[in-house]
Amino acid sequence: MFKLLKKEKNARRGEFHTVHGVVQTPAFMNVGTSAAIKGAVAADDLEKLECQIELSNTYHLHVRPGDDVIREMGGLHKFMNWSKPILTDSGGFQVFSLASLNRIDDDGVTFQSHIDGKRIFMGPEESMRIQSNLGSTVAMAFDQCIGNPATRKEAIEASERTIRWLERCKKEMARLNSLPDTVNPHQLLFGINQGSVYPDLRIDNMKRIAEMDLDGYAIGGLAVGESADVMYEIIEAVEPYAPKDKIRYLMGVGTCENIIEAVWRGVDLFDCVMPSRNARHGHLVTHQGIINLNNNRYERDPLPIDPECQCPVCQRYSRAYIRHLLKAKEMLGQRLCVMHNLFFYNRLMADIRKALDEDRFEEFRAENSKKLGTRIK
Repeated sequence: MFKLLKKEKNARRGEFHTVHGVVQTPAFMNVGTSAAIKGAVAADDLEKLECQIELSNTYHLHVRPGDDVIREMGGLHKFMNWSKPILTDSGGFQVFSLASLNRIDDDGVTFQSHIDGKRIFMGPEESMRIQSNLGSTVAMAFDQCIGNPATRKEAIEASERTIRWLERCKKEMARLNSLPDTVNPHQLLFGINQGSVYPDLRIDNMKRIAEMDLDGYAIGGLAVGESADVMYEIIEAVEPYAPKDKIRYLMGVGTCENIIEAVWRGVDLFDCVMPSRNARHGHLVTHQGIINLNNNRYERDPLPIDPECQCPVCQRYSRAYIRHLLKAKEMLGQRLCVMHNLFFYNRLMADIRKALDEDRFEEFRAENSKKLGTRIK
């Protein structure tokens, strides 16, 4: 599934081969939570924005429109008219962060839907069945997410339960993939590393899930309040124990600086709602840093969002015009901003891959890591 092409220290250049196409890595997944990018960005837009792989959310699609509806429509790819790879997260994070939690035990989680208050039960088998109905390229294992800070006792309990649930996910995924009417019989399964901010728990967890020979491995439970330095320390602690021949995914991260630093530490795959969410509020990434298009200084600015950017937005529209759209609350303003940010992230990943191909990623990191995270006042 994953082909490692070359390395520069811990940074990896590779290819992720799937039934829905090859993803050049390192890569960023554009997040379409409910089978759509917020900001009126459609599947054909994603192709123009150089998106390689899209992420949708199991929990949200289960409660609306229902994974049974999507299955009847031929699966998520046909439903949203997207032919390239899709990863669906397990729903675990949303269960714990959005829903009114009633009970958690080894069977799973009983909770109330944030849409209509309906009582729902989700465990490893249920998560796998929902994702099988969606027919995504990659299904994420159901894990127990905990907040930060967490006590060592809480972290141990969540880590152990996540491992037990992963064993059940693998068994159920194999069964579902063997059924004659499965939407995607080649669906892949990624396990999730947990252990909060305790390096020894993280290492133990990774060692144990690595033995299960899964299709990929994610680092979960980070970017939830801990400092960036702590996050980097956890990645560095876990990296030596992650299988070298499998893709590595850092969940929910993040800023351009976070991505560059995590690639340097051996991560291949990323996702985050930040580029589209920030864009809808006028916060845009550029080659010189982050700008806030709502600021008065841009009211009469004829320049594009980023003069160095090749996206469709920067080729046609000025900062002044897009700022006007945002102030007038025209949907087009949000759409153009989201398109720019997603293109910037996808092109950033292409630039990272090019730097790795040319053995100059260390130089690229030194030049861009801090700069891209700077807010321009």
